[in-house]
Amino acid sequence: MSRRYSLIVLVVFLFSMGGALGNIEKLAYPCATGFCFVWWPKLPAVEGWHQEEDSSREYSSNCLAPDGSTFADAETVMYARAMYKPRTPEIHSVEELIKSDRQGFLDSNPETVISPAAMISTGDEQRFRSFTFFPKTTGNWERVSYGEEDDFFLIFTISSRSQNGYRKSLPAYQMLIERYRKHITESGPDKTAMDPVDESHAPAK
Repeated sequence: MSRRYSLIVLVVFLFSMGGALGNIEKLAYPCATGFCFVWWPKLPAVEGWHQEEDSSREYSSNCLAPDGSTFADAETVMYARAMYKPRTPEIHSVEELIKSDRQGFLDSNPETVISPAAMISTGDEQRFRSFTFFPKTTGNWERVSYGEEDDFFLIFTISSRSQNGYRKSLPAYQMLIERYRKHITESGPDKTAMDPVDESHAPAK
């Protein structure tokens, strides 16, 4: 494929998605197959955290790490994905997405303890369904929240190598979702109040 033709395809593709993007950032960059396309939710600022651009491209997610750490070496990270519905025709609803995700976790680690957690409301008052994925012995401590926006399913995740790291960063994760809006202004929404953190679903030691 010539570079000129690749650029034409790129422009047509991006413009064809224009009406369905909402607050989804879209990027295209040269790669081994010509151009690689990635998209993820545009996230509000959360104090003490920054975006890791290289990791975001690698994992096709908006990846955040604590200031002073990288996504690769941080004890705890957060990331947000936007799944383009036309590319996942087998999933028709958030409920089906959750079911698929739960099965994926269990296939990877059958001992994962999956429990419902309190819903988290975005700045637009969309209520994200939320679940904890905790290890019985070894593994990451995670919480995953699910929503949708126009032609995308949204998945927001916090993942930590330790229970203490998870609990310490959970307020930032909650704030990330509470500040998220379909349309974020340059200054970002001024919403800092957080609901009490629900830790009742931690597996017994």
